[in-house]
Parts: sequence; C-alpha cells; structure tokens
Amino acid sequence: MCDRISRIFWSVQKVSQITMFKLSKKADYGLIAAKHLAMHRRQHACSANEIAEEYGISATLMAKVLQKLAHRFLVVAKHGSSGGYQLAKDPSQISALDVISAIDGPVLITSCVTSHGNCDATERCSVKEPLRRVNESILLVLSAVTISQMSEDPHEPALVALSGASRPLVSTT
Repeated sequence: MCDRISRIFWSVQKVSQITMFKLSKKADYGLIAAKHLAMHRRQHACSANEIAEEYGISATLMAKVLQKLAHRFLVVAKHGSSGGYQLAKDPSQISALDVISAIDGPVLITSCVTSHGNCDATERCSVKEPLRRVNESILLVLSAVTISQMSEDPHEPALVALSGASRPLVSTT
C-alpha cells in the first residue's frame, strides 16, 4: 500500500513538474535583486556580494544578473569605496516584465505566439489564437506588477486584479 501511494505521489509530482510554467532562476534572481535594491535605495548602493549573501545565492550569478539589468538601464553601477548597484529609476517605474525581459528576453509560453514561430501544424492549429491571448494576459499581469508593489508589506491587498476576473491573479497574501 505504501509503495502504491509513493508511486501515485511521484506520478502527480512528475506531472506538476512538467506542466509548471516558471521563470528561469536568473529571472527569479533579477526580481530578488530589484526588490532588494528598492528596499535599500535610500540607504546605500548594494554590491552583488551583499545581495547574494542575503538570499543565499551565488555571488557570481548575482553579478551576472545585475550586469544584465545594468545593460538594460534598470540598475546603475556606482564605483568607488561605497560602490554597488542602485535602481536606475523609481521602483514604481520598473515592472516585473521589465526585469524578466532584461534577463531572459521576450516572455513567450510557446513559439507560435510570435511571427517567426511557425510549426508544421500552423494551417490546422486550433490553439494558436487562444495561446496568443494567454501569453498577452501574462504580459499584462507582469507589466502591471511593479518593483515598488513587490516591496510593499505582504499584508497589503492584492497587487493585480484583471477586470472581469473573479479573483486576483497575483497576490502578496
């Protein structure tokens, strides 16, 4: 009986891993870094090492993430003894989509939602348009959530509620 339960659990776990839509580790780290910089922006510039140590992340990887954010003008590097990184704009002007796109490029759930993503079934495809709408909704939500909102008290109301939705899609609670 125990063996059967563990096989069922493994099967459910395997299916959930396959169907999960998730951000890359670097995009996660980019959001962590942006939020950290927003929360410390009035105090000092933060080094990649400081952020990495705070969250148990590789300092080398955090440095690469911050460089990508700097390349897209979301953060600026301050040189000197009190150097580090700071947000280039007010946190309310930087969206989650800005950070994710700076790290990973365009957010696409499938290649067929782009103009250069034709597959063998393009002429007969019945899901291209619904997937395009899903992708557009994801982009709308990610562009509506700002780093400022991500830095707020987690007991505040939902960050984003799409019109017509019966419940918020993104919440801090």
